[in-house]
Amino acid sequence: MELLRDGVLAFLSAVGLTTCVWLVAGAFLNREKRRNPGIRLVLPLAGDAPAMTQDVRELVRIRRQIPGAVIVLEDRGMSGESRELAEYFCRKYTSVELREP
Repeated sequence: MELLRDGVLAFLSAVGLTTCVWLVAGAFLNREKRRNPGIRLVLPLAGDAPAMTQDVRELVRIRRQIPGAVIVLEDRGMSGESRELAEYFCRKYTSVELREP
């Protein structure tokens, strides 16, 4: 009975150690694969841009899955209030830029 218990304990220890090594190696090896420095998420905005708040929040949510991506708010004739809101988002979130076409 003691031999069986020792065998099960050794098996569980080996599985646990293998899992830890797998997770650490995966964290280091997958880091470079997920980096996409050239990706830009462009949101063209014109007029009052009524859905800008929801669109920016959705892009920020998506960007969490694409590290290094930049969100570009493209001004295509926004109103003054919309431009102020876009500038606010640029200050609030990192890697959000406001550009003219």
